[in-house]
Amino acid sequence: MQSWPAPGVPHLAGSGTQLRMYDTATGQVRPVVTGPTATMYVCGITPYDATHLGHAFTYLTFDLLQRQWRANGLGVNYVQNVTDIDDPLLERAIARGEDWHDIALRETELFRHDMTALRVVPPQHYLGAIESIPSIVTYIEQLLLSGAVYQVEEDLYFDLTASPRFGEVSRWTEEHMLAVCAERGGDPERAGKRHPLDPLMWRAKRSEEPAWDTALGHGRPGWHIECVAIALDHLGMSFDVQGGGNDLVFPHHEMGAAHAEAITASWPYARHYVHVGMVGYEGHKMSKSRGNLVFVSRLLSDGVNPNDLRLSLINHHYRHDWEWTSAELTAATQRREVWEQAAASGHTSGAAHTIAQVRDALSDDLDAPRALAMIDTWAATALTRKPGPPDDGQAMITAVDALLGVVLAPV
Repeated sequence: MQSWPAPGVPHLAGSGTQLRMYDTATGQVRPVVTGPTATMYVCGITPYDATHLGHAFTYLTFDLLQRQWRANGLGVNYVQNVTDIDDPLLERAIARGEDWHDIALRETELFRHDMTALRVVPPQHYLGAIESIPSIVTYIEQLLLSGAVYQVEEDLYFDLTASPRFGEVSRWTEEHMLAVCAERGGDPERAGKRHPLDPLMWRAKRSEEPAWDTALGHGRPGWHIECVAIALDHLGMSFDVQGGGNDLVFPHHEMGAAHAEAITASWPYARHYVHVGMVGYEGHKMSKSRGNLVFVSRLLSDGVNPNDLRLSLINHHYRHDWEWTSAELTAATQRREVWEQAAASGHTSGAAHTIAQVRDALSDDLDAPRALAMIDTWAATALTRKPGPPDDGQAMITAVDALLGVVLAPV
């Protein structure tokens, strides 16, 4: 599957301090230790609808992370999937009277367009669940042979006892897991399962549903094993960062780690779990069921500057839930215009110190709001000084682009 064009990212001289981020599995902000090439897997969209601001907030978070790594001189091997076959997509197809495959293709293409407009650096590997079915089947066959998978009627389930460290990603109690399992794609009430939390690995064909002929029979994969197969194929075990929204902590990332442990007989699946807060609108988390979605494509078609949309989103710390209002864009536009005026003012001192502060803020658990505030202070000072050569302003333009992905008007 094709991703989207890479934006030009200018080179930034020097390097920042050691990146530290909150790790869900330990409950601590701790160093993200990598080799010369940092490795990251971020769970992608299920393409049943257009990219909303919650999606954009998540992918901009990991774009900031990738930019921070690259600015520090690291290579990056970034993998992202598309869940191009799943129940929500089929439900949307029925509701609209459309072919599910047409919806998936259309919405995936719109997602690419949105990511391009927001100047998100694309993953090196961008794969759909459908194209990954041969690999998924191979891993399930391996688990069948080890006894970690069992049959319920014609479906296959993963036996969570095959993962001795199950629960260490979310650190949730079993009671908490059971409370949310059904609303997040599980089927704890299904008869014949060894444990209510055991997740589906292979779903035999139902009437009118798409299915694929494989060694496992005519059917399609479960949700969690899709990401595990893609991650193991392209990153291997113990990659640096597993990312996604905080609604993926359980069951998706917990179950994925359990699958990987049973497949490889090793731990950890990922060495750092980074989860992004939810974006609300009109008093609730954005969701298709409530119909309170604010779409990136709609804002762009209404003439919103993509730089302003990007600034409005990264003005919130990635771990916090927050509420979107139209005032976010107004404030972002004003901020960008002040920065551009400051960069053109010719103030000849302060940029190097401010850029170092910005890098430090981003190294401290991706504190983008603090980074933006540092540039605000620089801009306010620049606009009160006498004009001079433009070198200082150009240095700030380069840093804002490289680290934050925001393009300011040239000096």
